[in-house]
Amino acid sequence: MKPKHFLLPALLCCMACAPRDEVQITVSTEIISEGYIGNGVEWDPYDEAEAWGAAISDNDWRQLFARLDFMRPGYVRCMINSPYRYYDAATGNYDKTRNIASIARLLQYCTDRNITVMYGEYNPPSWSMKADQRWIDMSVDYLNYLVNDLGFSCIKYFVIFNEPDGNWASTNGDYLLWKSILHRFADKMRQYPTLSEKVKFAGPDVVMEYKNAASMYDAVGWVQQTVADADSFIGLYDVHAYPGQAEVRSGTYAERLAAYKQPLPEGKKIVLGEAGYKYWRTADSLLMREYRRRAAEHPLTRGSDANMFVYDYFYGLDMALLCMEVMNSGYSGMAAWMLDDAMHSNGDAGKPEDIKLWGMWNILGSEVFNDPAQENIRPWFYTWSLMCRWFPAGATILEAGIDRTQGIFAAVAEYRGQYTAAFVNIGHHDRNIKLLLPSKMERASLYVYEEGCRPVDADGHPVPVKSEMEINKRFQTALKAQSFQLITNME
Repeated sequence: MKPKHFLLPALLCCMACAPRDEVQITVSTEIISEGYIGNGVEWDPYDEAEAWGAAISDNDWRQLFARLDFMRPGYVRCMINSPYRYYDAATGNYDKTRNIASIARLLQYCTDRNITVMYGEYNPPSWSMKADQRWIDMSVDYLNYLVNDLGFSCIKYFVIFNEPDGNWASTNGDYLLWKSILHRFADKMRQYPTLSEKVKFAGPDVVMEYKNAASMYDAVGWVQQTVADADSFIGLYDVHAYPGQAEVRSGTYAERLAAYKQPLPEGKKIVLGEAGYKYWRTADSLLMREYRRRAAEHPLTRGSDANMFVYDYFYGLDMALLCMEVMNSGYSGMAAWMLDDAMHSNGDAGKPEDIKLWGMWNILGSEVFNDPAQENIRPWFYTWSLMCRWFPAGATILEAGIDRTQGIFAAVAEYRGQYTAAFVNIGHHDRNIKLLLPSKMERASLYVYEEGCRPVDADGHPVPVKSEMEINKRFQTALKAQSFQLITNME
């Protein structure tokens, strides 16, 4: 049902701009990538919640599911810490049923909705077990329990170490160790009927732009060596990205993305397994100063692993922009770090006074953090939910002929004869956009994200400013400075 009570004010705020200059975006039938895996989120199973004294309630799950039902993520990355799950650190015992409830509920949701899940472990139960066959045996048995015994068919890919190139990982950048453990995991998985056919490895799960002094390779080198040494094991290549705002907005980030895709064998796909923004680079120094000021004053984080701008309007523009660059660079998906503040404390140390504040909300704002307002949807959910919902799994990403020097970015997808086009203007001037499509769009809807104009329904979910639009291969719109629009006739 059309939300008529939102329509008039939304249209008025969109019409208030006085656009300058015209940017033409001509969508060709040239394919950038096919069989898109999807955009989504890091959604970990609330390992620490019970340690904080508040398991996710039925009402919390219902609210999470309602928000995710609108978002329709095509892809979810779900990682566990085994001492909160199958491994009792006090006794050293293995119990695959231990604390199963929350991860089972999460994976059942993804299975029911055909969401592709990249599942894995942050680290072994203890760092001393990083090469221990007992860990490999437990980990694979637990994976088999989830996939074959409990039937969570959503799990398609398996990560054995999170960011193994990092000096914060148990591997400490030891590529040869990682490679040998990968082989041992593969050998163990083959002992379980059908497991190796159902689940492939994702890797190497390294961090773009990073070089551990103790490692033989930088992140590009890790990808190159994985291709050379272990491509037969890898079902999906994945890397993590935490760029700065200035680099992505400059239009040069596509070159960096290309460096990680270039070594891949033909037919192999790559995704951003985690992605967000960090502000340590010189060009982002003003943002970093403000970040530190906010982190020092925030009651829930010391800021050592947080993004204090998740509360800000502009972060919604930046995440959509990064996703457009990912799609236009031939990648097959991106998981935003992260869905919910309630998933992790810093270092997963169980300290609710120092959480990893990166989410679209904190579902335990009331129960654990004494701040119900943290449960509210933050601005960047608006654009990210649209980038997930309307660039669906299975879509074809089309060439849109973008001139990145104009401050206008766009991404276009086709799915079953229908189209989605998203635009962001990160410039200082309003612009006219002329979109030329290969074929017409019937019954299209237009969404707008502007500083004072982002209409939502009673649940806080985006609603279009205009629906039932008939577009005969040409669509024109006024795109304000620092704003986002998306038009789609997908269902």
